[in-house]
Amino acid sequence: MARRALRPRQPPLRPARGMALSGLRVADFTWAWAGPYATTMLADFGAEVINVEAWPRTSNMRSQPPFKGGAVSIPNGSGWWSTNQRNKLSCTLDLKRPEGLALAKRLVAISDVAIENFAPGVLERLGLGYEELRRVRPDIILVSMSGFGGSGPHSSYVAYGNHLAMAAGLAHISGFPGGNPAQVTIPYGDPIGGLTGALAALAALQHRTVTGQGQYIDVSQHEALASLVPEPLLDYALNGRVMGRRGNRDDDLAPHGCYPCKEENTWVTIAAASDGEWLALCRALGDPEWARDSRFEDSHGRWLASVELDARLEEWTRPRTAEEAATLLQQHGVAAAPSHSGASILADPHLRARRFFVRDESPEVAGKLMQGPAWKMSATPGRVRRGAPLLGRDNDYVLRRLLGLSAREIAALREEKVVLA
Repeated sequence: MARRALRPRQPPLRPARGMALSGLRVADFTWAWAGPYATTMLADFGAEVINVEAWPRTSNMRSQPPFKGGAVSIPNGSGWWSTNQRNKLSCTLDLKRPEGLALAKRLVAISDVAIENFAPGVLERLGLGYEELRRVRPDIILVSMSGFGGSGPHSSYVAYGNHLAMAAGLAHISGFPGGNPAQVTIPYGDPIGGLTGALAALAALQHRTVTGQGQYIDVSQHEALASLVPEPLLDYALNGRVMGRRGNRDDDLAPHGCYPCKEENTWVTIAAASDGEWLALCRALGDPEWARDSRFEDSHGRWLASVELDARLEEWTRPRTAEEAATLLQQHGVAAAPSHSGASILADPHLRARRFFVRDESPEVAGKLMQGPAWKMSATPGRVRRGAPLLGRDNDYVLRRLLGLSAREIAALREEKVVLA
């Protein structure tokens, strides 16, 4: 059956018309990266996301380094903040004060989803646990995104994205043969956990549309990240084998690697998944004599001789730039791409053609490039409608227009430091 509103709701005053999640409101209690990443994806596609900044402890993203060449003022000049808080509203409440807690509950009462990524038990101790939120809105969807989930022997462990990469096994299988585990370059637990939380919220919304029921979703960022490394987990569970580190080598494919190019510390990745792709690679290389070696006739032979094969490919890539090599190989139907740095990816022609990068409109870093919405949608596209908010920018909108407080009441809350700004 279709969901019926339990009580009159205050709709967004500025709905994102023509967008997939227009009319959806999210009470956002997140901080760090995983939680804000989840709510950014919802905001990019039209949800009204109200970030409740639990003053005086605001998100640590606000204190990250600013954009290179951008404003240095904190708390509004951080590139991390402006990228992961775009399209959102900021409301500052002291949740440890009864008045701030009451306002947070009133906001949940007119919201569809609440999302948080504190350690297990924090929301309950604040007085905002699932059972309490159900009292103010029985069909609320609460998404909790802790490091190891809300139950089990590891639930109390403190977790950040880098820790989770180790606990999930990603660091163990990253590195070169015979070497130590390698820490992956970004804390993958955060974006993967955020993506999982956002998709879980959408699934719960669909369930509520059909049944009229809300639900509590307990996301373990550790388990979400472990889903990216199923092969070593299954190999150990079924065969008792512990997968080692293999650099860029694949279990089946050859060639499969990252090869040095002309300019210092530049690389091109190349992979051939079939005999047809191998023949295409040979044509791109000019059908060299060495490629006719009988060891390279089939995929298994190429895999067994991958060390020599890699050396031959390196001879070809060394005199070329990564872009030249990748372009030529792609023209012949070979899977190849430059291994980008943070700077060079901004100039990638494919990403620019896809309009992946957009100009930031945050007040103190306006004009800087950042990545746009994660998906292209033909009928209801996502877009960056507004920059990340200054601290407490939308207090009046939330408190007066949505919750119906008078100017005198808001002034008193500011005087008492229940509300900042």
